[in-house]
Amino acid sequence: MISVIVPAHNEEAYLLETLRALEQQRYPRYEVIVVANGCSDATAAVARNHCDRLIVVSQKGISLSRNLGARLALGDLLLFLDADTILEPDALKVIYRQFTRKHAAGTLKARPSPARVGYLLLYFFKNLMHWAKFHKGSVGVILCWKDYFEATGGFDESLHVMENSALIERMQKFGGYCFVHQTVATTSMRRYEKKGFHNTVGLWLKLWCQSLIGDVRHRNYETVR
Repeated sequence: MISVIVPAHNEEAYLLETLRALEQQRYPRYEVIVVANGCSDATAAVARNHCDRLIVVSQKGISLSRNLGARLALGDLLLFLDADTILEPDALKVIYRQFTRKHAAGTLKARPSPARVGYLLLYFFKNLMHWAKFHKGSVGVILCWKDYFEATGGFDESLHVMENSALIERMQKFGGYCFVHQTVATTSMRRYEKKGFHNTVGLWLKLWCQSLIGDVRHRNYETVR
């Protein structure tokens, strides 16, 4: 069984499309858990009739929300999905076939929306880095086995940036990293659209370099909606 966990903070504009795509999955054994965290909009109302379990918490926090969803998940395999990321109808079936017990963590091939030339080029390099395992990261989707997740203690809730990479790195002792490229996750480029392409790319490169040589616990990630 696959448990899809969707943390959602003020995501009323994006969440419904994400959940409707999950309703179209061709894989029979899965559940959808939405964790509405610190919301001041209609996120919970949007999710209520489109998920198997809705959790509402007053505190904002993506790592906190993911950990809470994982604790309540019934599945053996956890899929953490960003609220602005769309899965293709065959995604869970492909994951079931490709993500095996020899893997500890992984992600899917990603596609930007809108599909502008600059974004496509950027995601070509991101996907290439994940495929080549030069950077074992994620874009919109994180895959892992629940028992491995629990053994590592889950997401570090003191981290507000690079928490995905930190989790994946800790899980490497249980198995390899899997880049599933036979299906695609389409993710919103809203941060690039609102903050600017060069500013956003520069921020990610800076954070990545800081994570390699120091501690990024003092860094915060600005919410963009």
